[in-house]
Amino acid sequence: MSGFKKRTALLALALTVSASACSGSSGGLGGSEAKDGKVTLRWSTWGSAEDMAVFKAFTDEFTKKYPNITLKLEPVASYEDYHPKLLTQLTSKTAPDVFYVGDDYIGKLVADGVLAPLDQQLAGPDSKSKPADFFEGIYGGAKKSGVTYGVPNDTNPEVLWFDRKALAEAGITEDPAALNEAGRWTMATYLEMNARLKAAGKYGSIFWNWYGANYSMVNGFGGKVWDGGKYVATIDPKARQALRTLADGYRDRTFASADLLPEGNSAGTQFIKHKAGFYAGGRWVIESIRKGGELANYDIVPFPSESGQPIQGAVAASYLTVNKDTRHPKEAFTFLTEFVSKEGQQLRLKGGSAVPSVKGAENLVTDGGYPAHARTFLDVRDKGFANYPDEVAVPGLTKAVNDQLMKIWEGKVGFDEGMTQLQTLVDGMKGKQS
Repeated sequence: MSGFKKRTALLALALTVSASACSGSSGGLGGSEAKDGKVTLRWSTWGSAEDMAVFKAFTDEFTKKYPNITLKLEPVASYEDYHPKLLTQLTSKTAPDVFYVGDDYIGKLVADGVLAPLDQQLAGPDSKSKPADFFEGIYGGAKKSGVTYGVPNDTNPEVLWFDRKALAEAGITEDPAALNEAGRWTMATYLEMNARLKAAGKYGSIFWNWYGANYSMVNGFGGKVWDGGKYVATIDPKARQALRTLADGYRDRTFASADLLPEGNSAGTQFIKHKAGFYAGGRWVIESIRKGGELANYDIVPFPSESGQPIQGAVAASYLTVNKDTRHPKEAFTFLTEFVSKEGQQLRLKGGSAVPSVKGAENLVTDGGYPAHARTFLDVRDKGFANYPDEVAVPGLTKAVNDQLMKIWEGKVGFDEGMTQLQTLVDGMKGKQS
């Protein structure tokens, strides 16, 4: 669950991004026809009214800089509704000029051939966001055969938040962040802490059931998820050990699935009430802590490894893309490159809960000094990975994998049988894509 993927309600489309930004007609495919050198550029994303408000500073600055371009924001309230609508628009040739794509849909849109290649423009003289400004691992499925079709607009690295008070109540005196700095943050130590937390009547860790947590655990055990285009998480010994550890932990309540906790006693609520020692999430967890937690109790650490050395952690990402059929490719790229640039992200993300995807904007994460090891977000981003290109290239595969794993976590199917079913499911969906 990344900050920009939180499923929140959108108030009616009375969004005050700015009067000029929301004016103009759509004109069918892409933005409206240029009149007197002026262009209305349509763009879309998902999120709540509050989420949309963060674009106002960027929009105001962009409009001053490019008075010939009027931006028309077309938001969709729900992440679940956003991509089906976008796919329908792409099919009917009514999609916006520029649009967000989630990390679980980017592979499909690249394969469908509906996105404009961006490499030449990104490397060109008008670019405000050069390819070298971004970390290779977070492109995920936005690159195919060396061609770039989307640029990560911001990120949320998956880390482990920990509660010092909960650890102390379980008799744990070692600080996970200090262990990490000393190169001693190992999987064995982490699991031993989880066992002690359970013995103290708490959850050891709370995870959301998504690739960020699941695959970070696999990497922490030294396992592989994909290898040479084949899904190997069910047969790679260390990956299988990681998944079995998760299954056993859910079964004996060492771990809790945030997806299954009741709304009135959610993962965030449990964490600020010291009912769990660790909570896997991104920078957006700060919002939950500020609502009721004591800030000094909480800090972050990356997922552990077998050796104590850093692993490649998961990074939630979304991408800004250009409609291949836009009538205004020059203006669409101008918007994209300004939006994802260092200056654009500093305007958009200030005071928010995301982590910039571009180099040079790290102060957005570190200036507030919270949490104490905020730099960990950047360390995970710099070396991390967005969901595997092999996985996101198959529409619906990530969700299908998550759903199958949830059956295992809930005990609806035994572990060995569940792994067999998972491999059959992935091979079947991959086969249909071939």
